[in-house]
Amino acid sequence: MDGQRPVTTGERLTVGQVAERFGVTVRTLHHYDHVGLLRPSERSAGGYRLYTEEDLLRLRHVVVYRRLGLPLERIEELLAAEEPGAVLAHLRRQRESVLSRLAELADLVTAIDRALEKEMTGIDLTPQERRELFGEGFSDEYAAEAERRWGDTDAWEQSRRRTAGYDAEDWRRIAAETAAINQRFVEALRAGLPATSAEAMDAAEAARRQIHDRFYDLSPEFHRALGDMYVADPRFTSTYEDLAPGLAQYVRDAIHANADRAAG
Repeated sequence: MDGQRPVTTGERLTVGQVAERFGVTVRTLHHYDHVGLLRPSERSAGGYRLYTEEDLLRLRHVVVYRRLGLPLERIEELLAAEEPGAVLAHLRRQRESVLSRLAELADLVTAIDRALEKEMTGIDLTPQERRELFGEGFSDEYAAEAERRWGDTDAWEQSRRRTAGYDAEDWRRIAAETAAINQRFVEALRAGLPATSAEAMDAAEAARRQIHDRFYDLSPEFHRALGDMYVADPRFTSTYEDLAPGLAQYVRDAIHANADRAAG
């Protein structure tokens, strides 16, 4: 894979060396070891785990499959398949799937660019443009409902005042921040890390801080209510489920764990 140095025949690497070379965390490698997906074949005289050339080849396959979004259980099944062509056939199917997603993403980028050209401040988007930007789940009734539910709150007014001054570049940064935070949640979920892990809680804190800094004051305790809404309202739930199955509940649980951590 890109950026990875070739493995020398007979080479033995420690957990830290493997993490650095493959761009994964030590915690992830320990988790793969714990669930039996990738266990180091050897130990040093001091008892440290050592990965062999065969172990690293297996890890290369695991990394590829994880980037394709496969759950760990499915990866283990594929790697255990006796048929030599099973892995190749699956990779070909995944390649077609990725190409299809690339086409969809290209259309989404076009829709986002069109919205950004309107600078997203002071200029209303048409219903069709909003659907292109936010997905088929968007509706004018949904936006009106949000204003009815929260329009008389301090948070709504504070958010309205802040966003009124945002220009296209501000919204571009916010969109990038949101995508990066969501990707952190997805990676933690797909790595099999619990919602109480440092990675998941740190992503939840980043999500809280973004709302706090960009829109309205948001305490960790208030953030719990938002997390509950992500699983209580199907429209919010679908936003996360479209990124990864089970992500809405995972984000909610990470938000609660982060609030517990903040409370000491």
